Amino acid sequence: MAEIHYPQKPPAQPPKPILKPGMDRDLPGLWMTHDPAIFYDTDREYYYIYSTGAICRRSKDLIHWENLGKVVDNPPEESIDWTKSTDIWAPDIVKVGNEYRLYCSNSSWGVRQSCIFLAVSDTPEGPFIPRDCVLKTSDALPVNGIDANIIEDADSKEQYMLYGSFWGGCHILPLHKETGLAAEDGIGTCLARRPSWMDCSIEGPYMIYHPVTKYYYLFVSYGSLKSDYNIRIGRSRKITGPFYDYHGRDLADIHDDDNTTGLMISCGYRWLDGTPYMAPGHNSVLMNHDGRMFLISHIREMNFKDEPEPSTMQIRQLFLTPDEWLIAAAQPYAGESLQSVEEADLLGSYERISLTPSIPQGIMCAHPFHLMPEGRMECCSIIGTWKLTGSHTLSLSYGNITESIIVSPAWDHELDRPTITLSGLSNRGICTWYKRG
Repeated sequence: MAEIHYPQKPPAQPPKPILKPGMDRDLPGLWMTHDPAIFYDTDREYYYIYSTGAICRRSKDLIHWENLGKVVDNPPEESIDWTKSTDIWAPDIVKVGNEYRLYCSNSSWGVRQSCIFLAVSDTPEGPFIPRDCVLKTSDALPVNGIDANIIEDADSKEQYMLYGSFWGGCHILPLHKETGLAAEDGIGTCLARRPSWMDCSIEGPYMIYHPVTKYYYLFVSYGSLKSDYNIRIGRSRKITGPFYDYHGRDLADIHDDDNTTGLMISCGYRWLDGTPYMAPGHNSVLMNHDGRMFLISHIREMNFKDEPEPSTMQIRQLFLTPDEWLIAAAQPYAGESLQSVEEADLLGSYERISLTPSIPQGIMCAHPFHLMPEGRMECCSIIGTWKLTGSHTLSLSYGNITESIIVSPAWDHELDRPTITLSGLSNRGICTWYKRG
């Protein structure tokens, strides 16, 4: 058997707060870390999270977080005059030269009278001073100007802003890199949208470029942030799309009769023990300096009652599959790293969750699964085979389905102990999570 190095127990979170109207978002721990945008500053060697309310947190290891408080006092007067609101949602940050630029949304719930404004600072810890409005939208337009994300074209080095929510979908708009403001009039190009029978529910676009695969990966959140939120991706060779899912469907095509467009990499889930969760979404992605990738999103404990449920934040590693798709780790990050394993290390009983699209997107529950000697696997009434395919990869076969699996040690957040996890993608485009019991 291989010597496996498991992560240590992560720090406990403070007790869950009781939500009250007008409650401050500057709370201890990770509570109310909503719409988290990740950033690593090479000068200070800190990771930073910026979230709704213009709240900033920092960490040295992505595990222990320090709350730095609010870093933008208010939107600019032009934005407030337009939206009649002082709320600041979903900041996203980019560094250009020595200037840190924070793109913030200013809006109110359920309206298109919105603004994305730019605030700047000479430090990632602020304060950020509002400079100008980048985009203003109203009911006269088919889009909503919120949820900015900034990305640069890998070849041309031109800068773009992704944005959008509901109604007309998620768009991309070119920016002047010198000023940080819009480089053209209009609303840009639509990259992803949803059919009207789905309440047009899509928001929180986030894009990364992977230098090995040479794909741009577009992440979007489908559904309602308080119930059936889930994270899906498409990929493209061009920053302006089109973006296609695992089955070659365009994320901007509204013909989706069964809610299956987009490769779903995270949704509500429930292991056999512990706290069930719902509505992961509005993610960001870290392309780390050591080559690893991380998915950062807010999420809620499962609560379908008509009462408020505070969000918290999860960070999961992202893995690259053999066919160059991205899948998420089965457990939140606790400091683990991929390691070589042998067949004997993997034998045993597991819990398995299939991240299967549904209408509406429900909570995906665990079921039993077994890796047995001599390449046999059992999953309820299903019998199949398995084999190691690399130092930390294996494949499963059952019926006409195959799954490519990535093996990782992890911390079991439900049972509070180290474990082995598996993260898979089937030839039908379904992601799977496993953890050993």
